[in-house]
Formats: sequence, structure tokens, C-alpha cells
Amino acid sequence: MHTRNIFKLIAFGIVAALSLAQAASARTRVQAQPPKTRRSERVHMQEVQVVGPDGKIKFTIPPNAERLTFKVTLGNTTVIETSPMVMKLDGYDLSSGVTFNGVERYEVNEMYPWYGAHSTAVNQYNGVKVSLIHDLSFTEYTLEIRAFNDGVAFRHVIPGEAKASRVPDEYSTFVIPNGSTVWYGGLAGGHYETEYVKKDVVDVQPGEWAGPPLTFKLPGNAGYGSIMEANLVNYSGMALEANGHNGWVIGLGHRQPLNWPFELRYGREEGKRLGKPASLAGTITTPWRVVMVGRDLNTLVNSAISPNLCPPPDPKLFTQGIRTSWIKPGRAVWRYLDDGPQGVDGMKEFSRMAAALGFEYNILEGFWSKWTVEQQKEVVDYSRTQGVGIWFWKHRKELGTPEEREAFFKMLHDLGVAGAKIDFFDHEAKDVIDLYEALLQKAAEYHVLVVFHGADKPTGRARTWPNELVREAVRGMESSALKDRAWHETALPFTRCLAGPADYTAMMFNDRRRNTTVAHQIASIAIFSAPLLTLAANPAAILKSSAVDIIKSVPPVWDETIVLPDSEIAELAAYARRNGSMWFLAVMNGPQPKTLHVPLSFLGEGEYKAVAVRDNPTDGAALEIENAVRKRTDSLDIQLREGGGLLVRFSRSD
Repeated sequence: MHTRNIFKLIAFGIVAALSLAQAASARTRVQAQPPKTRRSERVHMQEVQVVGPDGKIKFTIPPNAERLTFKVTLGNTTVIETSPMVMKLDGYDLSSGVTFNGVERYEVNEMYPWYGAHSTAVNQYNGVKVSLIHDLSFTEYTLEIRAFNDGVAFRHVIPGEAKASRVPDEYSTFVIPNGSTVWYGGLAGGHYETEYVKKDVVDVQPGEWAGPPLTFKLPGNAGYGSIMEANLVNYSGMALEANGHNGWVIGLGHRQPLNWPFELRYGREEGKRLGKPASLAGTITTPWRVVMVGRDLNTLVNSAISPNLCPPPDPKLFTQGIRTSWIKPGRAVWRYLDDGPQGVDGMKEFSRMAAALGFEYNILEGFWSKWTVEQQKEVVDYSRTQGVGIWFWKHRKELGTPEEREAFFKMLHDLGVAGAKIDFFDHEAKDVIDLYEALLQKAAEYHVLVVFHGADKPTGRARTWPNELVREAVRGMESSALKDRAWHETALPFTRCLAGPADYTAMMFNDRRRNTTVAHQIASIAIFSAPLLTLAANPAAILKSSAVDIIKSVPPVWDETIVLPDSEIAELAAYARRNGSMWFLAVMNGPQPKTLHVPLSFLGEGEYKAVAVRDNPTDGAALEIENAVRKRTDSLDIQLREGGGLLVRFSRSD
């Protein structure tokens, strides 16, 4: 170790304890962005700790100048064991052999409007910027850490000249405690369109890959965690590779296994090209590496940690942020899975039925491109008279150049098309990530909404680009091969959906629902919420359903969400959700029958008209509708068959 490091270590012995005591006693102040800097500590830090505002979650870098490691705790519970950080640059391991060159602490407490489990997101955290010098390459960089009340995050910021290209790579590991259970989906088969598996962490084999979020339950019912990334921009996406020792190692896009949809659409040679590490010019800012943490599932589902780690929208493009007038959440009909009329007249009929349901959108697959401009305009104009916006599907390979993007989004704008459904990304290489940003930028310029299919997981960037309403990155209703839909649909709310809304295209009444009941399917639209909520069932079938009234009333976004304590990953998803003064109780059951006792204490004062859609005890395709008057002192005893469900709407009776 250099002589200067020894002197700095001695200096720490004199002042470190006082510095840490001052940091721990500082009170959080309510303020707007940008964050307020409290002080700069120019000492050699033996240990760095960042504690969440409520004092429960702690991110710790232990004292070891030869290798940076980190640990995450929730009270006295270990969430992530001491794990190595590995940040590489042009082959140098910047996390090994470092000198601390100062610590800057800051704090933020703000709120902003949001379309998620709630209408207002709370962004409260304590942050630290640790200045470091890599002794071998003399590279100076910053390790930034934030601790929230529902998780932690870290990233690396490495300054550089605008014309100098360098190659970053990462191999940091997240070591999950023994006795934990993990739920995750692989990558090689369908990229992020995969079935989830459940394993004891010790049974995970080395070389297995997981596409974030990777959710785990700590031993002894001590809590939950979920590993993901946030603010993925100008960089390759992150997946996780198991090391066989409870650890999950970061693997950027070039290192991830080539999936078959990408090879099918773009070929192995393109896969080889993207299989090389990406170079970056100028300052390198990695995405945030995130561990969401909570004692219960309600904390995880209500977390806004991913959008909190992303910048707010550009006011030049979004004059009122997420509430900008042309950004309109809604529900959509979709002629793809459940048949229906075709052609120009068929799509006009779909728009008419969407209007009859009170739905806001009609999504058209690629057949629109075979129509004349006059036919396209006829459908768009007719739909507008019905109060229904039209979306056009597009293959992303046809939008690879600035000229192609300009022409496409200008055409949509001139026709009055509301949104674009862009498909087949299938890779997390930097080139593909850059394309997402370019598409959202151009779409925003022309006031066009976007949904991405064949996509990577969301990373909170919908806060920056509120014109992205949802993305797929899920094995949804399109998958005809999925057999155990009861297990799958009760796993997704606590795995994939923690990263952001998923375009599952929910609710089918026919055999595609597999081992779930029709009541389960109806309840799913209140749980798989999204600013663009696309329903798979033919609208004619919805209009004929005895539950049509309650289906019509389910909104795409919510003001408040409560995950009921009986919920368990891949066993039961039970939510109470509020929109305005109206409450819904939505329950999806897994493969085993269950009995629930649900107090209605989430309701407000007074009486509520309750309309319930229940399972028929003997016929999964049949429904029972019940009307009653309820109040917050009442309780419901619910018998759930395997794959069953329940949806109850509570509206004030006054």
C-alpha cells in the first residue's frame, strides 16, 4: 500500500468516529430536487454506511482497501451477505486496490405524480458520493449510494473526455443468505418472456441466468428482497448469472446467452456482433444496481424505487410532466388472440365495441400497413368519433435509422394515431438500449404514445419518458404453451411486475385460461394494472358476460394499493385497490384451494354497495354475481377453488 494510504488510515482513527456520529444524527429535511449537500469529508474512510431515512435499511461498505465489498441489512436481518463489487474499465478492476478520497452526503425528500400502485410517488433517501482512486491505473471515479426506506441502490460514475472511448464491464455479486427462497425467470428461451421457477437458493446451479427482477424471501419470514436495475440509459442491460454459492453475478448484454427469438429474427452473426463489450465515450455512468427490500409484499408492490432513481421528464417535451394532456392512460381492445371481424370494417367494429365498454383504445397489429392511406384514415377517423384512439404495430428493425423514425412518427401524428406498439427487441446490448431512447424521443416530439413488445424489463425510465405506457417483457396471454397459469399469474405480481407494469394482455374466457377460472381472469385485470391495460378477450365476449358492468369499471391506474397479508408468491395474490372513492378487492388464487378471511377495514366510513364476481363451485367457466351492502366493520369469508378468483367492487351508497 502507498505511504499516503497509511497516513490516511491513521488520520481516520482520529476523526472517523466523530464523522459517522454526525452523519447518523443529521435530520432529514423536506426539500425539492436538486439534493442538498451537507458537507464534504476529506478523510480516509475505514467504513462507509448509508442508512435509510427511517433508520431500518443499511448499506455498508466494510473496511477493505484491497477489494470493495458491500452488505445490505434490514434491522438485524441480513438481506445481502458481504458481496464483492467488480467494476472494470479497459480490463482494470477499479474495485480492487482503491484509495478513498472523500465522502459527500446528501438527502432528498420529494413527491411526484405517478401511474403505478398509487397516484403519488414518494422519493425519500439518504445519499453518499464516495470519491475513489484506483491505485494501479490512477483512475478517479465516484461510487454513489442511496438508501431508501424500501431498498438500496449503487452506481459508478467515471469521468472521461468526450472523444475518448473506453470499455466498461461489471461482475459485482449479490450473495443471498442461506435458507432463502428465490423466484426467477431464465433468459435463453424467450428472453424476458419466460416462466418463473422457485428454488431454495442453495439449489441454484452455477451458470443459471436470471432476468431481473429476481425476488427472494429471507429465512424465518424475516422479509423479502428483489434485485433489479434502474435508469438504464447509454449502457448495456444487466442480467444475473448464478455462481453456485448463493451469489448472482452481474452480466451485461454482451455476456448474456443468445436467446432464440433474437437468433430467429436477426441471425447468429448479428448476435456475435452484439456479443462484444460496448465502448463508451466521455463520462461513464452505470445504471443503478438496486435491491428492493421489505418486511412484507405490500412494501415491495408499493415501492417506487426504480422511477425514483430516474430523472423527471423534460418539461420542453412534457409540459405538465406525466399529466401532460396527450398522455392518456386507458384500456384497449385487441384483435389477436380471441378472433373477431377483420379488415377495415372489422376494426371499425372493434372500435365501436371498445366505446360500448367505455375503453379508450384499439390496438391494430401489422395488417394496417397493407391498407391504403385512405383506409387507415377511415379507421382512425371513425374511431375518433367513438372516443377511441388507434395504435399501430411496427417491427423495430424498420425504425433503425433517424430517417425511418422521423417518417414513421410523423405519419402517425398526421393520421391522428394515438400510439405505436413496437416489437422484437430481444437483446440488452447498448445498441438496442440506445434505440429505446431514440424511439421515445422521436415519439414524444410527435405526441405519440408507446408500448414495447419483445422487450427487456423496465428500469423506471417511464418517469423520464411518460409516453411509454407499458412494455411486455413477460410471458403473457399470448403464450398458448403455458399450462400452469394459476401458478404463473400469482407469481408475476411479486416478481416481474415489481420492475414496472407488464403488458400481460390479461383476461380470457376460453381454454387459453388453462387451470384458472373465469372469475380469476376477471380479477387479473385489477391486479395486472398498467397505464395501457390491454384485454385479450374479444370485446363481443366481454359485452355478453354477466360481469360486464364490473369489468367496464376497472380502471387502468390506481390511487392506492394494499397487498393483503394472506398473499404469497405463486400461491395467492390478494389486493385492495382504490380509485377515487371506489374500492376493489381482487383475488387470484394459485393451484391449491384456499379459504380467506378478509376484514373490510380498508373501506372508508359509511355504507358501500358491493358487487362481487365469484367462482361457480363446480364450473370454472361459470360466474356467480352477488349484490350486498357492506361497511368497514364487516368481513368476507371467501372459499377459493384451485385457480379461482374473486373481484368485488365497493361504491358508496350515498
